[in-house]
Amino acid sequence: MKVRELVDKLDLKLFCGEEHLDREIKGGYVSDLLSDVMGFAQEGHVWMTLQTHKNVIAIASLKELACVILVKGFQPDPDMLEQAKDEEIPILGTPMETFDIAGRVYQEISK
Repeated sequence: MKVRELVDKLDLKLFCGEEHLDREIKGGYVSDLLSDVMGFAQEGHVWMTLQTHKNVIAIASLKELACVILVKGFQPDPDMLEQAKDEEIPILGTPMETFDIAGRVYQEISK
C-alpha cells in the first residue's frame, strides 16, 4: 500500500510531503520515545506519535520511514514542518487516539 492510499482511506490530514506520497508502506510503529523508534522501527514503516518537534523528522529520515502520523489532533511545530520538507518526509495528522489509528493502519496495510 502507498502512503497516498492510506491518506485517502483513513481521511488523514496532510501537513506536508504531498510529492512523497507514493512511498510503499511496509509496516507500522507506535512510540513516543525517540530512542525506541531509532532502535526498532524499520524502513518503510508508518510512525504514529504525539511528538511534534523536529527531532522526530531526524529519526524518520535516518530510519527511512514512509511517513509520520501525528495523533490526537496534534499539530507539527514550525521547525518540524521545515525539517520534514528538507528531509522529504510526509507528515500526516488525525484526531484519532493512538490505539485507534494504529488499529486502522494495521487493518489497511494487512489487506
